[in-house]
Amino acid sequence: MIKTKDVQFSYDNQVFFKFCDIDLKSNENLLIVGSSGIGKTTLLHLLAGLLNLNSGSIELFGKELSKLSSYQLDEFRKNNIGIVFQRPHFVNSLTVKENLQLAQYIANKKDNNRIETILKNLNIFDKLNKKTNQLSQGEKQRVSIAMAIVNSPKLILADEPTSSLDDNNCANVIKLLKKQALEFEAQLIVITHDSRLKKHFEKSIEL
Repeated sequence: MIKTKDVQFSYDNQVFFKFCDIDLKSNENLLIVGSSGIGKTTLLHLLAGLLNLNSGSIELFGKELSKLSSYQLDEFRKNNIGIVFQRPHFVNSLTVKENLQLAQYIANKKDNNRIETILKNLNIFDKLNKKTNQLSQGEKQRVSIAMAIVNSPKLILADEPTSSLDDNNCANVIKLLKKQALEFEAQLIVITHDSRLKKHFEKSIEL
């Protein structure tokens, strides 16, 4: 279960955001749509525990984030949340496989078979030993998805995953994210300004 209530956040008491409530059952995915500057990425970072809210509550899988210590929050995040950032976060001196192994090492979840399975599912297994700076934008995006799901998260958060894609590739990426979430028994929340995605989600909200 994913539930938020009366979530508010401000940057230095100057930029203020108040977000609508979220209530997701265990088998539901969610699309959050909003224009630039409305606080979409801020909300994603709050859901991921990367920012501390000013007031309200965020409950993920029975845990209220504001009640966790910094250490508990780090542990909870690495064990339960995978993030597809708007811009890829790789160590460019490492190969695709090494980046994924590093993500596993941080979470104490070494499993080379899982890495190979995920890359095969994403049709980039042939890039296993390529440095990430040798990949195309589309390949980097798929590796970002692999990074997000490699540690078997319960929740995948995706920040503007289709912002620079044409209609065909937009549909392909969303289908891919939904497929991976389903196969690895995770929930998916996509945050975007891209209204094309509404037809791909049964549940959506607008900021």
